[in-house]
Amino acid sequence: MNKILCFVLMVASCYSCSSNSTTEKYHNKRDNIVNVHDQIKEIVIEDVLIGYYSWPMIIDNYIFIIDYRTANEFIHIFNKNDFKYVTSTAFKGQGPGEIANIGYVAEDKMNRKFYVSDHGKNRIFTYDMDSVISDPAYLPIEKMIMGDQVFPTDYVYINDTLSIGVTIQRLGNGNFNPIVAKFNMKTGEISPMSYTIHPDVKKKRICFAISLEHGIYVETYVPHDLMTICGLDGKLKYNIYGTEWDTETHGINYYGSVAFCNNRIVALYSGEKSITKDRKAIFSTKFIVFDLEGNYLKTLETNCPIIRFCYDKDNDRLIMSIDNEMQFAYLDVGNLLD
Repeated sequence: MNKILCFVLMVASCYSCSSNSTTEKYHNKRDNIVNVHDQIKEIVIEDVLIGYYSWPMIIDNYIFIIDYRTANEFIHIFNKNDFKYVTSTAFKGQGPGEIANIGYVAEDKMNRKFYVSDHGKNRIFTYDMDSVISDPAYLPIEKMIMGDQVFPTDYVYINDTLSIGVTIQRLGNGNFNPIVAKFNMKTGEISPMSYTIHPDVKKKRICFAISLEHGIYVETYVPHDLMTICGLDGKLKYNIYGTEWDTETHGINYYGSVAFCNNRIVALYSGEKSITKDRKAIFSTKFIVFDLEGNYLKTLETNCPIIRFCYDKDNDRLIMSIDNEMQFAYLDVGNLLD
């Protein structure tokens, strides 16, 4: 009888070890909340009119503000140290060197260039930074042709034969899959990573960030309380499940944009309905801070509806576009992420 009992306990123990995978992390509470509203500082822009829906990015020594609803130039450039206006570029239009429908902007740090995706022309264009700054009429040159059915949308450029980021795979009937992949700008070849989607997610919609320094990338799922961390080889490291994790969608936005801030992962988080009854978008007011293994550290409550944000490493600050009277603002990080 004792032998049978020992055998049963041994089997149960083995099953428990195999089912509690080290890749699966469940957060039961996220209640370390710090209100930083009084530390939010407005960025006052007086020299150029920028539309309501716009995204900030750090490129070289500048803040690029991508104005998706512009009538003229898509990109407005500011000094990232003092926020002074420098110039605007990426002229809207169908002509040579003009941008019909702007997508992502990626930086080539080594050569002081940046690349602009045009999803109207299915092209990626190359801009020389010094030429943009010195010549208001500067036009880019074509870098590559993108495919109609599979194409990159959000990526980090490493060199002409290797970029890593989100690619879109059209499925028809207006549906698509966002999949992290490697792609080659010279050949146009796209190679999906080995881990492409959580097996319980039926409709994947994500935001993405990558750290070459730490050798990982992160996907935050918009309609699910889920964050995934993978190595640059595409292998899964961690699935991070929040308190509201569910395999179904309920019209709620959980995560928004995400960024690496030194040795921290910082992500916008809502947990609220994505739109109001009168069809107005609802944006997150909270940043959730994780370590590089997805362990929860704290929540920063801004009380400001944040559309998009980026991290300025040199100045150690978060730059935000905001859906209220304060259109752009920043938060000095300091020890807030400790």
